[in-house]
Amino acid sequence: MVRVATWNLENLFRPGGESGPDTDQQYQEKLRSLAGTITTMNPQVLAVQEVGDPDALDDLVGRLPGRWHTALAAPDGRGIRVGFLSRSPLADAEEVAEFPAELPDVQISDDGETTRRMSRPLLRARVEVDGAELTLMTCHLKSKLLTYPGGRFTPRDEGERARSAVYALNRRAAEAATVRTDVNAVLEGRGQDRAAIVLGDLNDTQHAATTALLQGPPGSEIGTGGFERADDGDGARLWNLAPLIPEGERHSRTYRSRPELIDHILVSHALVTSVETVRTLDTEPGSVTDRPGERRNEPSSDHRPVLADFTPPA
Repeated sequence: MVRVATWNLENLFRPGGESGPDTDQQYQEKLRSLAGTITTMNPQVLAVQEVGDPDALDDLVGRLPGRWHTALAAPDGRGIRVGFLSRSPLADAEEVAEFPAELPDVQISDDGETTRRMSRPLLRARVEVDGAELTLMTCHLKSKLLTYPGGRFTPRDEGERARSAVYALNRRAAEAATVRTDVNAVLEGRGQDRAAIVLGDLNDTQHAATTALLQGPPGSEIGTGGFERADDGDGARLWNLAPLIPEGERHSRTYRSRPELIDHILVSHALVTSVETVRTLDTEPGSVTDRPGERRNEPSSDHRPVLADFTPPA
């Protein structure tokens, strides 16, 4: 059995900075909480998001049983990044940040500032688990939680809120297209033979346009009439495993008391028929608001992990 998982660790920083806990005691409590959950999950590979200090990830790994291999991408402006923890060695780790050449620059602020890069680079790596070679990609797309110039979480007026939402949505869409373009290069239309997995915090729900964009050719989603039928899109398609999560568990974050699934695992054709179980793990994260800094001293993450078990493909 192969188990992969994805988990947003929520601002994994050492104490003392803007985003880390106030005290070492609170930091140690967070490490204990995170390590306990990872040990309970016992994945072969864990994709992680919101890793701040690389040293903090080393501190976390030091609390885990056994040997682990790690890889991290470059951070965003806030200092957080994506990465992997793996029981097996990670090979050919590479980050991707540039938007596809065909996409225009994306405006990200009222002053006309534009970008051609993901806010947090995608990280891709290969790993062999139980004789199966997997290509893994982890990402953390642009947040739905809006921020405003000067670090504000409150807009000056509703016009600013609306424009900022458009900037965030456009950037998240361009980032999703960047991930999808990398998937295309990995699969090369041969998804029946190539085991690829995209894991991460997509910052939107299963049926959102930016999430659905990652799937590629539509029409064979899990739970639809087309799922059992082979077609010409299978070689390029990814399947979101969200429908396989038991309905009562089908959320990974609670925002203003509303549960939502924004952390996802998508797989190529070579894996979709070998899925055994998919679930989230209840870590009692509580509900978040538009002021994430209020949680800086909480020992748990504000996200639930998402886990998937597979029978290793032949």
